[in-house]
Amino acid sequence: MSFSMTGYGQSSLQFGGHKITFEVKSVNNRYCEVVLRMPRDWSGYEDMLRRLAQQHIKRGRVDIIINRELTDGAADGHALNMGMVNSYLESAEMLRLKYGFKGELTLRDILSMPGVMELKEDANPAAADMSGELAALLEQGLKASLEGLLEMRAREGRVLAADLSRRLDHLEELHAGISGFAPLVVSEYREKLRQRLGGLNDGSFPWDEHKFGMELAVFADRCNIDEELTRLHSHLGQCRAILLDSEPAGRKLDFLVQEMNRETNTIGMKCNHLNIVNLTLDMKAELEKIREQAANLE
Repeated sequence: MSFSMTGYGQSSLQFGGHKITFEVKSVNNRYCEVVLRMPRDWSGYEDMLRRLAQQHIKRGRVDIIINRELTDGAADGHALNMGMVNSYLESAEMLRLKYGFKGELTLRDILSMPGVMELKEDANPAAADMSGELAALLEQGLKASLEGLLEMRAREGRVLAADLSRRLDHLEELHAGISGFAPLVVSEYREKLRQRLGGLNDGSFPWDEHKFGMELAVFADRCNIDEELTRLHSHLGQCRAILLDSEPAGRKLDFLVQEMNRETNTIGMKCNHLNIVNLTLDMKAELEKIREQAANLE
């Protein structure tokens, strides 16, 4: 089953007079990158939460945002940090005197600044957590958010896989078309060469059927594309197997698209045949679309 790298999930829980909200977003990235934002006094749980996310997500940038806010009736759990207030006011006065800034800090401005309002020791869930209850709760909340994220990634992954499957069908049709024209390359060249030599023959030189046959043999060997067609067929089968596998598909598909591009280029260079050249151009355009879609898969 294929997963997209784009998804979103959220959840919320109650703990110690607080509402704790979890928000998880993921976007495309070459590797697995987890960015975590949470209250500073919970930083001790960061490694545990990051490992939990990496267990579920193998590729993509994952932003995890954990916030807490007091519920009704729990406002008395906060205290004013006067040292932080004085620090902000002194810094503002220094900027005003040195650079001539104008304007006054309002009460709303001061109260909204980080660190001005802090939890009392006895109301801090992290400080009150003596049995690992908070750690278990954070793990529970993040898992719930990750479930929503993974569900969205799986849903979008199914859409991407269906689109890629249709494009693989088209590639197989183009492959069959090239395979059908391949035997005609030598026979058409033989007729054109015979007509060209016949038009040049004015009786001044003898016709040598043996040399004519050798020329055809060299041309047939030079434009033979059986190996390229066989490898293309194998790569198409591998692409389908990867889309059905439970392992991350994006990088594998990207590699196979590069290989198929290489085989397609070789076919186009070997066969000086208008129909085959047109089919290889269509194949390269379809491979580019597959490459773009595969970049969205985990």
